[in-house]
Amino acid sequence: MLALQMSHLGFSPLLPSLQRDLDMTFSQLGLFAGMYGLLAMVLSVPAGLTAKRFGEKRALAGGLVIVAVGLVLLSRSASFGEALVWRGLWITGYRFAFVCVLVAVSLTCPPSLKGRTMGVVGATSSLASVIGAPFGGTLEREFGWRLAVLGYAAAALIGAALIATFYRTRGAIDTVPQGPHAIDAGPSASGRSAFRTPIVWVLALMLGLGGVGQFSVTFFVPSVARSVFGLDAVGAGLIISTGYLCAIGANLVIGALMDRYVKWKILAGLFVVLAIASAALSIENLTVFRVATAVVLAGGFTAANQLYGIAGDIIRGRETGPVMGVVSLGAGVFGYFGPQTLGALRDLTGRFAAGFYAVAVADVLTLVLIVTVYRRAWNRQHDAAAVR
Repeated sequence: MLALQMSHLGFSPLLPSLQRDLDMTFSQLGLFAGMYGLLAMVLSVPAGLTAKRFGEKRALAGGLVIVAVGLVLLSRSASFGEALVWRGLWITGYRFAFVCVLVAVSLTCPPSLKGRTMGVVGATSSLASVIGAPFGGTLEREFGWRLAVLGYAAAALIGAALIATFYRTRGAIDTVPQGPHAIDAGPSASGRSAFRTPIVWVLALMLGLGGVGQFSVTFFVPSVARSVFGLDAVGAGLIISTGYLCAIGANLVIGALMDRYVKWKILAGLFVVLAIASAALSIENLTVFRVATAVVLAGGFTAANQLYGIAGDIIRGRETGPVMGVVSLGAGVFGYFGPQTLGALRDLTGRFAAGFYAVAVADVLTLVLIVTVYRRAWNRQHDAAAVR
């Protein structure tokens, strides 16, 4: 995860230089960033099925190698079209590897520790951005964005070598976790196909809507920092790194709370905070912008990891791969349309505020879904208790 996210989350400080060098419009920049979501829509389910068929270890190592190849070719791009193609190859490898990391975590972690475990995974991802963004920004300032991209490729190859050497596959029993924190997967979820389990699709929608801020804001922070506040790539990288540095603590704290208290209530409170912070991004004050960005990135990233953890507890065993693939599909859909929407709104209005308000609306819609699922689960438990 560290090797994957160094480039995926730490790459954004390079975007202004890449945009200028390859003569991109803001809409093209949105397409370049949103390529992640476009391919995630296509590849998330195949990635889960690949993990089921060939094993998460081989798919993960192979995905990391493809990431490295895509980054090397991206560093040699001479036009927007070439950059888009190699960005696609990079994200193809990323998607397969990312889904397989989640599968591996779900198969090796007991349900009672899922919140804390996903908190550790999220903290590691956040650390990757804290390292990756200043790393890329510094290389870009000294040597240009092309050499910085090669540095990310080297990290991916190291990750592939580590997973091939140290990861050991383990069997798992197809079970639905029980107890006070069990997920309401519906009757007879054990052994059911991920594609026929409604809560899996609801979680995919939650992850997509709730992740719009995380998917989109990261890519546009450098442009806002430069055009509104006059900051360079290093300054933008520090803003992003601050958000993911805060996410380290947020992931660990929220993960512990998710294991101790009702998961849906913790998530609901988190999205109330996210909606307020997303709207605050439109305020043209540098201090407010720094704080709001940190909250959006830290809270959004934490929420996404916990939703993946919930998904991993719905059906364990061989169906874990398909479950993660379906839920990741939601991230892909909104990961594509989110940056596209922000870029189009920026070109249309000449300001970033409209896009940030759109992110706040998505947070509110996610909150509505969370409350609805929680009330449905509570009513089921209440009815079952009354029958007994």
